[in-house]
This record gives sequence, C-alpha cells and structure tokens, in this order.
Amino acid sequence: MLKQYNYKNLSQSDVAKLVLRNTDTNNTIRETVNNIIADVQQNGDAALVAFADKFDGLKLDKLFVDADEISALANTISTEAKAALTVAYNNIKKFHETQISKEQKVETTAGVTCWREVRAIEKVGLYIPGGTAVLPSTFLMLGVPAKIAGCNEIIVCSPPQKNAEGKVSINGYLAFVAQLLGIGKIYLVGGAQAVAAMAYGTTTITKVDKIFGPGNQFVTMAKTMVQATTNTSIDMPAGPSEVLVIADETASPIFVAADILAQCEHGVDSQAVLVCTCVDIIAQTLQQLQIQLNTLPRKEIAAKALENSYVILTDNLSQAMDYSNHYAPEHLILATNNWAQITPQIINAGSVFLGNLTPESAGDYASGTNHTLPTSGYAKSYSGVSVDSFVKKITFQHISQAGIQNLGPTIEVLAALEGLGAHKNAVTVRLGKKV
Repeated sequence: MLKQYNYKNLSQSDVAKLVLRNTDTNNTIRETVNNIIADVQQNGDAALVAFADKFDGLKLDKLFVDADEISALANTISTEAKAALTVAYNNIKKFHETQISKEQKVETTAGVTCWREVRAIEKVGLYIPGGTAVLPSTFLMLGVPAKIAGCNEIIVCSPPQKNAEGKVSINGYLAFVAQLLGIGKIYLVGGAQAVAAMAYGTTTITKVDKIFGPGNQFVTMAKTMVQATTNTSIDMPAGPSEVLVIADETASPIFVAADILAQCEHGVDSQAVLVCTCVDIIAQTLQQLQIQLNTLPRKEIAAKALENSYVILTDNLSQAMDYSNHYAPEHLILATNNWAQITPQIINAGSVFLGNLTPESAGDYASGTNHTLPTSGYAKSYSGVSVDSFVKKITFQHISQAGIQNLGPTIEVLAALEGLGAHKNAVTVRLGKKV
C-alpha cells in the first residue's frame, strides 16, 4: 500500500527527491491560474459568476449571503454541533489572546528612546475551502485571530453550495461560526478566483491587504502569484495537507494508522509519511491502514492520497528526526513514549503533537492552536497563522536635546564614511553647527 524505504540506503539525492511532495513540474497549474486571475482582473464579478457555473455547477443570483441569511442558516444546525463549535471557538480564542503583548520602550543612548507598537492590518481576506470537505474549523482558525488583532474589515470567501432546498448558499456550520465571530457577510466564491478577487478587488468584493487560508494547489498557486504582482501579501504558501509521524516500538499501530488516514482524507494530493525505528510497528501499521481505510466514508480520497505516501525505516529516533527536519512537515506527530528525548532536536515543523495520546485532529479542531500551517517544506522559513499574522509592528523613536548631543556625532561620522552628506547635515544642523 505504501512505498517503503530504508533510510541508511538513501543518498542525499534520494532524500531531496522524497521531500519534494507534489510539484507542478510542467507548469499546467500555473497556466490555468494565470488565466483565471486575468479573467477576474478584466471582468470582475461577471467572471466570478461564470466560474461558479463552470467549476461548481451553480448559477449565482448574487455573490454573497448577508446577516439575515447567515442567522437563518445558523439555526439549521444541531445543538450538539453548536456546542462543539463553541468549545472550539473558546479554546482557540483563549490560546490566541495570550499572543497580544505590549513591548517596552528602550533608551538605547541617554536621551534616545526607541520602541514598537502594534497596529492591525486594516483589510484582510479569509479563504475558507469547500470542495470535497467544508471546513468551519478553518473559519475559526482565521477569524478568531483576525478579530483579536482588531482588523477593520474582514472579507470571507468560500465556495458556494446547494442547501437541502436546492438554494445556492453556504452551510449552517459556516453560518454559525460567522455568528460567533460577528461577521455579517460571506462571499460565495471559491478557488483561485476567490484569491484573485480579494487581491485585485471587484465591484462587490473589497480589495484586501493580506490573504489568509489553505487550499488546493490552484489556490496556493494563486496566492503565490498575486503576492508577486500586487501589494497584497499572503499568510504563507499553505497547500495540500501533510503529516509526518515518527514512531518507535512504544507506538500504537492503531493510533498511527488513524493519524495517517486523518491526513489522507483531506484530499487526493495530501501526503502522509511514517518514519519508524521498528519493523514490527511498520508491518502492523500497514495492516491497520487497510482495515481502517475500508471503514471510511472518504475511502477513495484517502486511498489516492496513500499512493503519494511512504514509509521510511530508520535505525533510531535521532535518525528519524534528521529526516523530519529535511522534510519540514506541516504536522509532526511523535508517536513514542520517548518524545521528550527528541523534542529538542526539532528544527523544522509547523505544529507538533507529542506522545501517543495527542492526535493531530486535536490541533485541527479544538485544542486551541492554529491549524493554518506551512506546507511543502515552507516550515523551514514560515510559522503557522497567529495573531501576529494579522498585525504590523511599527517602530517609533524620540530624541531629546540631550539625546541628539549624545548620539549626533556618531551619526555624523557614519554618514560621512558612507559619503551621504545630506544625512550628516540633518544631524549637524540640529547640533547647532554650520553646514
């Protein structure tokens, strides 16, 4: 079912190929996305309506649901679902509220005071995937820190769906989350076209300053492309979901198989990697994968993703961690009772799940940490979404009369040695000297 490798037999070149994931080597995705972006730029709302017909098979009378519709839709879900979403909301809010902090002012030289202050990004766009799964959890993960940060305008886009009456709308779970967040409008736009609409703006959809949210390879490509061609930035290149599980003889094959399948059911382009020190655990996990796969409602999707996945046998946990750091996983599970021994060795990972009783599903839904994380090796240079993602930190400084006397001569010398006379003069005149 899964391709198997022995780490000691892998060359550096072999490792480099294994950590590549799903790459668009023939640029077909880029070409498709480029055409979508150009259409949205040129035709705005009309292009969005046409893409809903083409990709979603839905005729849109309007491009959004408003507060009244959101309220009605929220009332269609069960009390149990509302309770679970509320617990998740409260935990995510509690965790993210700890990320707000005020920095101290620092007197770097007598009379020279420097500090930073936080300002929210004014207009942000949240992309909530639809496709093969509808993700109210992603709405919580993006909406909660955006609200805590204090963003003035929050644009939410999610692919349109048909409800039980055949009306084009969103589902009640997204609507209930919108109520929890105090968001009164959701735009019925999905895919690369949603990213383009938020990046360039249309008659209906406001242009934003930064776009957040995971998606498939088309959404990820669109985010990368608009960041390069507009002044709209993105959270990170968050593409197909992935997990790397490090396991030893203390792991539970049932748990490991369940964790692998939890990632694989996200989409056919998802990937799961098992790096294990024990041949018996590998064999039992492969057996469990087949047993559990057959019980899943999204069996076909998970089976396709397993074709992209693999197992690596290592001699020890340190070797397993070495491979993990090369891979830089979105989700890293340490399925071992000995996790404390190797945690200090973690260099590259989006989010880490420690021990046999900590499933990645906890972070996806309700433990409180954010599940919007860097994929495709970007955990080497990106962090997951947090309140920091929704703010800017502006530096301030104030220099008193004593301060300019103390620091001025140093600035004059440095400006002179760089040959920037006007820079030097800006200080000289303040020192009361002749220019």
